[in-house]
Amino acid sequence: MSPEAKSEKEFLAGYKPKDYPSIALTADLVVFAVTGAVLHTALVRRGGHPFKDALALPGGFVGPQESAEQAAHRKLAEETGLDLGQLPVHIEQLATYTEPDRDPRMRVASVAHLALLATDGHTLPEISAGTDASAAAWHPVHELLDSDALAFDHTTILRDGLDRLSGKMEYTTVAARLLPAEFTMTQLRTVYEAVWNVTLPAGNFTRKMMPQLEDTGKKARAAAGAPAALFTATDRHIHPPLAKPRVE
Repeated sequence: MSPEAKSEKEFLAGYKPKDYPSIALTADLVVFAVTGAVLHTALVRRGGHPFKDALALPGGFVGPQESAEQAAHRKLAEETGLDLGQLPVHIEQLATYTEPDRDPRMRVASVAHLALLATDGHTLPEISAGTDASAAAWHPVHELLDSDALAFDHTTILRDGLDRLSGKMEYTTVAARLLPAEFTMTQLRTVYEAVWNVTLPAGNFTRKMMPQLEDTGKKARAAAGAPAALFTATDRHIHPPLAKPRVE
């Protein structure tokens, strides 16, 4: 054993983690999906203290042998029945929340994740409560943000998730992650309107988005009127960006 390795071994043998304040780690999820031209998020109702009976984002403590992302997948499945491994989903790390008093039980840091579920715009994946959640359901996002009714700092996390998605939609095709692989221009515009909570002129939107899409050559079946063209999204950036309209 080299002197350096021996020195490190001796250091670790005498190291006492309990000499330092302990901090617990949780993983929380902002799960978005669009139906009926409305942006929804999956929430649970807490079955125990603290914040008993309050609405909260799905999530929980990270186990000693798992990553924050693994814990996020596990807790979402346990609390809502949503299995991200079996659904068309895009997931990315959102942010880490470390305010000392964000949890009244102890010092808890949370790694939040943003998950975008693809839907046909008409139905949402079924969810059901499990483990320590007394209920689970989909809720309209913009109504929630007006009420500020979530447990812990989850309203802040939800707002940050919406801001992340809203901002990326200005210059990328991330909005297509909330749709099937093939979609109509109307479906894509509906997602933009649901997330941004605005109404967009159809013609201007189409002209702006066409360079970022690929025409499949196929048509969507229509209950009335002419069939609509089906597109897929590319990874090309929207330049100049499609700016979110300012709401007065």
